[in-house]
Amino acid sequence: MSDSNGLDLKSDVTRQKPFYLETGNEVGLFEAAYDGKLPVMLKGPTGCGKTRFVEYMAYRLHRPLITVACHEDLFASDLIGRFLLKNDETIWNDGPLTRAVRIGAICYLDEIVEARKDTTVVIHPLSDDRRILVIEKNGEIIPAHPDFTLVISYNPGYQSVLKDLKQSTRQRFISFEFKYPAPEKEAEIVAHEGKVDMETARRLVTLAGKIRNIREHGLTEGASTRLLIYAAQLIRRNIDPVSACRSAVCLPLTDDNRLQETMNDLIQDLF
Repeated sequence: MSDSNGLDLKSDVTRQKPFYLETGNEVGLFEAAYDGKLPVMLKGPTGCGKTRFVEYMAYRLHRPLITVACHEDLFASDLIGRFLLKNDETIWNDGPLTRAVRIGAICYLDEIVEARKDTTVVIHPLSDDRRILVIEKNGEIIPAHPDFTLVISYNPGYQSVLKDLKQSTRQRFISFEFKYPAPEKEAEIVAHEGKVDMETARRLVTLAGKIRNIREHGLTEGASTRLLIYAAQLIRRNIDPVSACRSAVCLPLTDDNRLQETMNDLIQDLF
């Protein structure tokens, strides 16, 4: 959905329990961070479960979740808010970050490195012991609600000189590193989310493992758990596994014909 600022965001207050399999001690770490009012940074490849983890923790902690998909045109006012003209009257409209600070939500800034550098600065007073949000446009200083939690995420594989977090931002957060789950757990996730049998799920996970092993030959990213779930959902709908894997896994990963042929051979060997 979009807010009145035109910002792509998701806000959940009541929802079903998200399916999530713990792969380490991330649940306990997050609960400790929440209890200590510490901001959290999630690092990991695309489609490995970072967003699902945040959704699960919001449900587990009984907190509303406000998710913002960051992008290069994200301005500070998109997060904090702005004055709007309504019925010939100028009124202040809170942005998603401000709403989260007021109500004690978990605010999740997804792919924070995509946001403008001058935008990320606004979270600094919220991510240290001050825990305040400064709104310069209306002169308001808002102390964060006791239950407010700030979570950011990014994919280290996309780091560059132009897209990286400054140390002044990094060192305000505790960090969790996410990787793709162990094969048996990943198969369980794929079977549950894709609604396929475990044997099919295991073959999809085996395919992903082989594709991840050829990253050094030119793939920017390996096959994500998300793509495996997409393939499973196609197979469940009576698409043959070879076509499903090609459409859901191979074609999204690369346009390189040589790599496509290599991945097609892997699919043929497994299915």
